[in-house]
Amino acid sequence: MPDMLIFGLGYTAQRLANHLRAQGWQVTGTRRTAVDGALAFDDHAAVVGAIDQATHILSSVPPARDGTEPVLESYGEAIKTAGVQWTGYLSSTGVYGDVGGAWVDESAPIGSGRRKARSEADLRWQTLRNDVRVLRLPGIYGPGRNPITRVQQGKAKRVDVPGQVFSRIHVDDIIAGAIASFDGPAGVYNIADDLPAPQHEVIAHAARLVGIEPPPLLSLQEADLSPSALGFYEENRRVANGKAKRLLAWKPLYPDYKAGMAGL
Repeated sequence: MPDMLIFGLGYTAQRLANHLRAQGWQVTGTRRTAVDGALAFDDHAAVVGAIDQATHILSSVPPARDGTEPVLESYGEAIKTAGVQWTGYLSSTGVYGDVGGAWVDESAPIGSGRRKARSEADLRWQTLRNDVRVLRLPGIYGPGRNPITRVQQGKAKRVDVPGQVFSRIHVDDIIAGAIASFDGPAGVYNIADDLPAPQHEVIAHAARLVGIEPPPLLSLQEADLSPSALGFYEENRRVANGKAKRLLAWKPLYPDYKAGMAGL
């Protein structure tokens, strides 16, 4: 029986865990504390035991606020020498920084943007073992976490920055990409949909789907965003997914935001 150990049972990783369990996998996960059957991340003996038993290991844990990589700092050596078949790391397309709206693929340089700690973690995972698949993800949406929900809650803002586009990905397409990589070659893959689009167009479409008047179009200054939200508008890029399609035979179930939201 395949045995997956997942570091960090967040939104995406928990959905992957549920999918694999339904397929007959044994799945163990870590959280900050031992709740809902997960191991406490700091329970070193238990986590090392899970590493020893695993056939597959995935980390979805981002760098800490101080820039350190928690999983590699605590368990890097154990993972490096583990007898696993597959190792994965969920990274971010934020590692590419701002390219003025140009297309970026996996050959583009990383580390120039605001995600320097993430870029360093991405590189460290790449060199940890020769079987590592690094999946770089753009904005994630899916059940319970999507523009439709934000519109219905009255929390959505439409921000107009001329020429600005974002790439995004449905959570189930991340799961499909991870599973496709089990039998694909090691390396770095962008897992993004086919249609980068302006944020305000996505919010307007979500509003129309549920019969709500779209929020007014605001300038960046009028939107009064938090510093973290504002950071997203400092970078502009289109994320290419051709490598995953070619080498993993992966194809998004939801090739654009309209298909993804129709599925929701």
